[in-house]
Amino acid sequence: MASSDFFREPFTVNSKNVVYTDDEITSNYTYNTTRVEGTVATPVEEKYTFKTQRKLPKLGVMIVGLGGNNGSTLVASTIANKHHITWTTKEGVQEPNYFGSVTQASTVRLGTNANGEGVYIPFHNLLPMVSPNDLVIGGWDISSLNMAEAMKRAQVLDHDLQRQLVPHLEKIKPLPSIYYPDFIAANQADRADNLIKGTKQENLDAVRAQIRDFKQSNGLDKVIVLWSANTERFSDIVEGVNDTTANLLESIKAGEAEVSPSTIFAVASILEGCSYINGSPQNTFVPGVLDLAEEKKVFVGGDDFKSGQTKMKSVLVDFLVSAGIKPTSIVSYNHLGNNDGKNLSAPQQFRSKEISKSNVVDDMVASNRLLYKENEHPDHVVVIKYVPFVGDSKRALDEYTSKIFMNGNNTISMHNTCEDSLLATPLILDLVLVCELAERITIKKEGVAEYEHMHAILSILSYMLKAPLVPRGTPVVNALFAQRECMINVFRACVGLPAESHMLLENRLASEINARHDPQKRFIFFRHVYRFRHFQIHIDLSSRRNSNTMAAPAKMRLRSEKHLSNITKRGLVSQPEKKEKGYSIGPILMGFFLFVLVGSSVIQILRTAQLGL
Repeated sequence: MASSDFFREPFTVNSKNVVYTDDEITSNYTYNTTRVEGTVATPVEEKYTFKTQRKLPKLGVMIVGLGGNNGSTLVASTIANKHHITWTTKEGVQEPNYFGSVTQASTVRLGTNANGEGVYIPFHNLLPMVSPNDLVIGGWDISSLNMAEAMKRAQVLDHDLQRQLVPHLEKIKPLPSIYYPDFIAANQADRADNLIKGTKQENLDAVRAQIRDFKQSNGLDKVIVLWSANTERFSDIVEGVNDTTANLLESIKAGEAEVSPSTIFAVASILEGCSYINGSPQNTFVPGVLDLAEEKKVFVGGDDFKSGQTKMKSVLVDFLVSAGIKPTSIVSYNHLGNNDGKNLSAPQQFRSKEISKSNVVDDMVASNRLLYKENEHPDHVVVIKYVPFVGDSKRALDEYTSKIFMNGNNTISMHNTCEDSLLATPLILDLVLVCELAERITIKKEGVAEYEHMHAILSILSYMLKAPLVPRGTPVVNALFAQRECMINVFRACVGLPAESHMLLENRLASEINARHDPQKRFIFFRHVYRFRHFQIHIDLSSRRNSNTMAAPAKMRLRSEKHLSNITKRGLVSQPEKKEKGYSIGPILMGFFLFVLVGSSVIQILRTAQLGL
């Protein structure tokens, strides 16, 4: 028997708690959780109503850093997928795909079928979701190169694909962007030839106007803005400068030094009602920005794409700690040769990346006080070096040292070649598509009059982000499995399905399993297999009918045990028990019973044929 089933078609939920209309899906959902006070755990049941708008908008995406490796790869790959552009390498003809995108290339477990098998569907079929092929992509860059030249400079895609994409890309040019030399490495100055001039307030006004114009000129319903530009240094949080919305807006007018380009873009996006996502590690979301997002009820998400080494770390450390193994030392070394690596070779920009990479294990360590005492952490070191020759093919080397049984030591060493932009680009798609979907979901708790969106700090994006931004006062979750299940279970709730618990009680209880395989409960045909020494007689008593025959005849086949072993492996019949050698009356009785059964079956067949039934 196969372990799972799969279908691509859209599905509907058959439940009194779910109502479908042309405009929306409404779900009455019971949320079960556990409240813990002291040493007492109390199951709690809360009722919510979810509404999800079904109409898909015409969606635009504006990328800050459009001409960088990620931005140019995003534009090129969506065009290749949309037009199904194939290309040839030494390995043969290649077809475009969205591998690496959790929304486009992964499946989720919908439920269990009648055979106890898990049924899986594409992630993007859980709820109505915009297709990446339908995105309208634009944005800003401090470099004036068009997308064809930017793609060539990035050296990410194969040459034959680049050659075919040039006509599609050469007319796409990035908008002028903001450049404050103090925030990125000095070695980026030679790229900065496409700049918005003026004061910080004039920069803010210009970006807002660019967003409005992009939306209007392309006939868009929505725009989402995403930062994929250079890593900036951290901004100092200064009282009276960026600690509140009012102070931040005044600081922009005054041209305060601690207002970064990414913060200008975030403020402009929020004021235009557009969700903003930070794909780099700097602290774009100073308190004043978060206050503004909460006040305007506009989504923000961040920080830093989680694509390679850190994603592996969030899986491996979760596994070790969950297995009762104590990581004591984590040493991560990287070298890369793309422009990201060049920018990170400056100490202040590296420090931003180091912080985002180092905090990824904190919640997993804090979850197990059997392994770690209060304030105890594993030694954690992150090193990044710039090696131009390797280009976008980043090397990541990790060593995990752990304490195991009876204070033994275990060391895991890992080498990971991360094709940096080919891993990060699908995350951009996922962040944008999940964020847009969240904009169409509203929730109301029982007893509350009005529906509301999720909190402005959109923490369900955590799966794609290295240093997840969460609402202030709520815990950070870095464990990758938990992040993915959170996202999926929220979307399941939108269609009235329970959270996926993985209990699978239908496959744990003998009574449930036996009921599925009881011959008396099969509707199509019944299988009876009888064993006699080295042979088995397999009889199908079929009740199937069609237009050509009045009744399908019973089938009797004699099969050797060797032949039947293949059937047994597929789960069609039960494995016969081994019999010890020796004499027994059992075979005689079995032979007699078999004679009677076969004789009665033959008589029944002849009688059925004679009656024309």
